Amino acid sequence: MADTHILPSPTPVGPAPPVRPAAGIVITDLALRYGTRSIFTGLNLDVAGGTFVVLLGTSGVGKSSLLKIVAGLAKPAAGRVTTSEGKSLSGHVAYMGQTDLLYPWASVIANVMIGSRLRGERPDSARARHLLARVGLADRAHALPAELSGGMRQRAAIARTLYEDRPIVLMDEPFSALDTFTRARIQDLAAELLQGRTVLMITHDPLEACRLGHHLVVMSGTPAQLGAPISLRGTTPRALDNAELLRTQGELMKLLTPQAPE
Repeated sequence: MADTHILPSPTPVGPAPPVRPAAGIVITDLALRYGTRSIFTGLNLDVAGGTFVVLLGTSGVGKSSLLKIVAGLAKPAAGRVTTSEGKSLSGHVAYMGQTDLLYPWASVIANVMIGSRLRGERPDSARARHLLARVGLADRAHALPAELSGGMRQRAAIARTLYEDRPIVLMDEPFSALDTFTRARIQDLAAELLQGRTVLMITHDPLEACRLGHHLVVMSGTPAQLGAPISLRGTTPRALDNAELLRTQGELMKLLTPQAPE
């Protein structure tokens, strides 16, 4: 069994978390194979409730596959994923994949509330409108996805994820389609609205990871393994000129950049 990484709770920032803390995520001896090829094996990660953990690694290393297993969208070859209480994650998770997956025939606001409708619940249009306003789409609530730019669609998908109001949030490159300035603003919003929740997010961007993460984990190798977590001090989202951010960004670049043979 590989060493388990236990990620402690971060120093409290901003408003106090909910009275009932979010459940953590426990990944135990996880393995994935495609045919005879082993993607990863013996992965162990213990994410404390209420922490924002960012997973980084080169393309094809298995990050998205790992996140889908945690979300219950794919099955591992071995191992298991539970909450910190030993229960299934089912019903606790909001998941946002790399593509927006908006229903083309539904309006933006209907897409945001689609989870409620599928569960037979009464949609909360006031909450949906509030979130659309926060991501800058208040005036596009009744537009169809085809009428939106790629960045707008991504923001609608972020609003849908936040609307689900789940204690555990899984996000795969959630800000990748946004321009630089919108990306920074939506990062700020995510840091605010996801406080107190347990977040596991994938990104290829070391700067983004350092702005948002309490703990950063690099996935590398063949089969892939998880490196020791890198913990950051201070409040999130961190300023672009924050000394802790700049130092850690440099460390990440060294870890993620293949070394040329001498």
